[in-house]
Amino acid sequence: MDINYRKYEFLDRFNVSRETYHLLEHYQKLIIEKNKEINLISRKNNYDFKERHIADCAQAIDFIDLNEKTCTDLGSGAGLPGLVLAILLKGKKISITMNLFEKSHRKSDFLREVIEKFELDVHVFEKDVFKEKNLISGSVVARAFKPLPIILELVKKNFQHYSNLVVFMGKNGKQLIKDSIKEWEFEYKKNRSLTSKNSFLINIKNIKKK
Repeated sequence: MDINYRKYEFLDRFNVSRETYHLLEHYQKLIIEKNKEINLISRKNNYDFKERHIADCAQAIDFIDLNEKTCTDLGSGAGLPGLVLAILLKGKKISITMNLFEKSHRKSDFLREVIEKFELDVHVFEKDVFKEKNLISGSVVARAFKPLPIILELVKKNFQHYSNLVVFMGKNGKQLIKDSIKEWEFEYKKNRSLTSKNSFLINIKNIKKK
């Protein structure tokens, strides 16, 4: 497959290998093709897929706890960000198992297809994560999943152990944090999004109910 590597200049800061570029390009094509059959992503976003989805997901790697053995993606959908992170970790030869929770059967089948093709260290759980108990993970990531207060409740109640929670926040993110701290105590750091001036990522630890 011929690849125009200039398309991926926004990933230079992650020191991505040519093999990883190849996998990301292949992954994009698989999503766009499958999107003709099932609703994986908004079809109007195909034109800027690499920035809107690949680069956006990739920036979460700055918050992943690399000392843990697992990472969990809540409501993975098309594998964004879980599969993007798994591809990056594979390219860096970092051994972390990515756990994807996706209750849709058709989306889960797609995820398993990509995992098999790319030989990724990823497990798909075709389950409603809200019904699971005593979950164990390193980092937990959530992108386009649920509002922050609901995610905090889920992680606190359903995870027996986690190292940190990484949430992608949109233009209402600051207000959601203000609303959340009325009921919750937690430590957090923010990273401004590389792909949107109105978005940021939040890295949360030590969640406690007030």
